[in-house]
Amino acid sequence: MHLTNYGSKELFFELKQSKRKTLTIEVHPDSSIVVFAPDNISVKDIKKHVEKKGRWIVKQQAFFEQFLPRTPERKYVSGETHFYLGKGYLLKVIKGDKNDVKLKHGKLLVTIKKEGLDHVRKVLAYWYYLHADKKVKEIADNVYSQFKEYKFEKPKIELKRMPKRWGSCNTKDNIKINPEVIKAPAKCVEYVLIHEFCHMVIPNHKKEFYNLLSEKMPNWKKWKDRLEKSSS
Repeated sequence: MHLTNYGSKELFFELKQSKRKTLTIEVHPDSSIVVFAPDNISVKDIKKHVEKKGRWIVKQQAFFEQFLPRTPERKYVSGETHFYLGKGYLLKVIKGDKNDVKLKHGKLLVTIKKEGLDHVRKVLAYWYYLHADKKVKEIADNVYSQFKEYKFEKPKIELKRMPKRWGSCNTKDNIKINPEVIKAPAKCVEYVLIHEFCHMVIPNHKKEFYNLLSEKMPNWKKWKDRLEKSSS
């Protein structure tokens, strides 16, 4: 897998070289990019060609994305499937004396004192937030131990809802993580944290950054893809 950039867009592409005369770029319905190129062209030159076709590639991806399946808008009623750490649970809403959320026998049991879908949403969101705070910080402790050779102080880990980002880092002493990541598998959470910890060492997305990311998590592309699909 190779990477180049078109503006702020990161273009990951699979490269297939053979004894052919022309270079061809394909954008598939899942938004993946495959480049077929002659085996006598360097990767550097291939990346330049991909960059030149960046506008077309991004346009094709946007076209296909409109047909990708999307999670229906949540109604917070019994029978819906909600996710926690990558596993789906059937939601069951019951009336009770206190607000409470429990995972039990494959179900997400939400007890509410006050009826109303908005109330269910708020009770469940608070439960997700508390569990995200605990799990993210637990994984962050393990990730930090992988970066001891860089001798930076452990950053403060905060949860912050972000519409289009899973995490952000000021490269000094603070990392923000979107609590929605708790709905994806734990390995996806680990990927987001490793990504941000790598930014504590290398602030941009240059080749050195991805080399470090691959060193700390060799299969990071798998979990990045899983995370993106979990939000579809």
